[in-house]
Amino acid sequence: MSSEKGRKISFSDFLMKSDGAVSSLVVLLGFLCATLLVIVVGRNPAGIYKSILQVVTGFNLNNGKWNIRYVGEWLNYSVPFVLCGFSMAFAARAGLFNIGGEGQYIVGLTVAQLLALNFPPIPVLHVLVAVVGGTMAGVIWGGIVGYLKARFEVSEVVATIMLNYTALYLSRIITLAIPGTNTYKTINFAETASLRIGFLSKLTNNSSMNAGFFIMLVCVFIYWFVMEKTNIGFGLRATGYNKDAARASGIPVISSIVIAMAVSGAFAGLAGSIVALGSFKYGRVIAGMDNYGFTGIAVALVGNNKALGTLFAGLLFGMLQAAQPIMQGNKIPKEITFIIQGLVVVFISLKAGITIFLAWKERRKVEKAEKLEKAALAGGAK
Repeated sequence: MSSEKGRKISFSDFLMKSDGAVSSLVVLLGFLCATLLVIVVGRNPAGIYKSILQVVTGFNLNNGKWNIRYVGEWLNYSVPFVLCGFSMAFAARAGLFNIGGEGQYIVGLTVAQLLALNFPPIPVLHVLVAVVGGTMAGVIWGGIVGYLKARFEVSEVVATIMLNYTALYLSRIITLAIPGTNTYKTINFAETASLRIGFLSKLTNNSSMNAGFFIMLVCVFIYWFVMEKTNIGFGLRATGYNKDAARASGIPVISSIVIAMAVSGAFAGLAGSIVALGSFKYGRVIAGMDNYGFTGIAVALVGNNKALGTLFAGLLFGMLQAAQPIMQGNKIPKEITFIIQGLVVVFISLKAGITIFLAWKERRKVEKAEKLEKAALAGGAK
């Protein structure tokens, strides 16, 4: 009888078979390295974890007070990270590297601002048009890259990098041309263009949390359903695994590439719309990148391009963002959050190496067991 059935699963086996376990491990390693770094510079690392506890629970260990506002801010910060993570992840599942989430985010933000300022202030319809318009701007911006890739074999990496800067400077030119705009902001939006909800604001003690959080949760389900349960998702995943095999199986690879980039742009454009209409009461003349699109690449990597994984990774990065000002109050440099993010990305990039090492270790263990079994059989035969 084979001993495989009764064999206990080792920690190495668990890591090899679980992408989530590897991601969790690298996050822990990132925090461990950051803790050691804080100790080296002579600070108390407890300040890191006090700040994080305050963000995710609202409870302040220093004064014993509780304020739900911190939780609301954390969830609000997480929304663009999750959506921009989906922007990268959706393309990655189709074998594409969407480094243009930032540009798609910017065009979404810009169009949402324009519609918020110029569309008639009709309740519900005003904000709906602004959000959908920003999302569609992202679809077009991502779809351009998909078409160039599918039709002319233009590298999506090069195209998206160039379009990031095109989006940034177009946004500045367009927004500065709006009457009443100064060097950094437009006039205020009409109330009908805001994603903020009165009862939600009261519930979270006047935090910036808004309807965008619930839109993001719907997107988590949509991403999972489309990618895992539909023929379109199957075609995209097949294209990502092997384009030639997918083409031979009758899957329209060219349209899959365009669809993947267009949907990726939709997620990033939606993120820009939510930030514009949920976190601000006026349009911004952005001087530089907000970096949600670039950080979304890291979010997708940590989340293994899966729906729930990207959600949790986005919540992690949102938590670190929200913890920055609190860390300063706990005598921890806010830059430590960027170090943690960077370390997590470095460690997640070593995931393949970790998997290879664990596979080698497991193979050595099996070979050793086989040698012992052969030796035992040879001894019994004698």
